[in-house]
Amino acid sequence: MAKRSKSQTELTINQIMDEALKQILTIGFDAMSYTTLSEATGISRTGISHHFPKKTDFLLKLDDRIGSMFIDSLDFSSVEQLKSSWKAALEKPKYKATLKLFFNLCGNKPEHFNRFKAISDTHENALTSLGKTGEDTIYDLIGYSALYLFQAD
Repeated sequence: MAKRSKSQTELTINQIMDEALKQILTIGFDAMSYTTLSEATGISRTGISHHFPKKTDFLLKLDDRIGSMFIDSLDFSSVEQLKSSWKAALEKPKYKATLKLFFNLCGNKPEHFNRFKAISDTHENALTSLGKTGEDTIYDLIGYSALYLFQAD
């Protein structure tokens, strides 16, 4: 078998990551598997696991993309706009999935909250843009989201 070029390998990894992101946001991280990724991409399960040995490796590689996508949906111009944009995001499946992922990863341990880039960057943006009131608003919205998401299930 001929050795693959670095650019071919990068294309393969990007194809896998694009599909992983799509599946995380549609069927959820728990339902996504090497099999579902293989079926969608045509890349063998072994080929996928070569690049992503553990399922959590997908989250590490996609953390920036998920974080940026979530933050881009928010309006930090005022506390009211932040609240409004956050609640509007909760109505959209991909942002709802992002928040569910956050709660699944963090569980009930506040010290784990900043492990997820979407939330830590949102917190930082709110603090920078709106000060202590923005920071408090993020904490309130995280609590609101937990209640909203668990009530919806």
